[in-house]
Amino acid sequence: MKIPFKNRGTLSPRGQQRAWAVFIGLLCLVLFQQSALAHGVASGDQGYIQEITGINLLPFTYLGAKHMVTGYDHLLFLFGVIFFLYRLPHIAIYVSLFAIGHSATLLLGVYFDIPANAFLIDAIIGLSVAYKALDNLGAFQRWFGYQPDTKWATLIFGLFHGFGLATKIQEFDISPDGLLANLIAFNVGVEIGQLLALSFILILMGFWRRHAGFFSHAYTANVVLLGAGFMLTGLQLTGYFVV
Repeated sequence: MKIPFKNRGTLSPRGQQRAWAVFIGLLCLVLFQQSALAHGVASGDQGYIQEITGINLLPFTYLGAKHMVTGYDHLLFLFGVIFFLYRLPHIAIYVSLFAIGHSATLLLGVYFDIPANAFLIDAIIGLSVAYKALDNLGAFQRWFGYQPDTKWATLIFGLFHGFGLATKIQEFDISPDGLLANLIAFNVGVEIGQLLALSFILILMGFWRRHAGFFSHAYTANVVLLGAGFMLTGLQLTGYFVV
């Protein structure tokens, strides 16, 4: 993907100030989320998931939608994916690839209880955000003279995003009664939440793209996205070695 940036290698002083301001804001948001959520699922939702039995389609659909809307790691990655996509068919392809990967590992990981370390998977999710920022900045073309296939990358990272959520759900003592139906309902909720969040992002992006300075601001935004990705990775690796 060729990125139409001018003077891509530097940021103006004003751009640097904007980047730091947004980066600090993201840091505060991530730290708040880390303290408010236990491995990405609110404590109240944990208790509810562990207490109910049988098929509960609507509650699990709601929980899935809530997870995606509040899942900043997923939203940051999707923000990077659609950043330079202008046509709805192209957006639909990439979002569908992410959804296929996310759905597959979420369902299979929980249903077959596939083990993995949640911190390491979440560290890879953080790297997915950094990867997409680097891709948007044209880094791979400049460094290696090669452009990775963005569709395959979206699908593969979707697998990790879904597996990351699976590792969190596995920590709860969920009743096996109605497990498959509830997981499917949860996944449907995730996709509904993804569509809602994506619609909001696209509306904001539509207004932003009409601004004359979009491409100069776009460079700053992807530098911030890159920092956020590495920050998420660092937090998870810290948790892996410390917890």
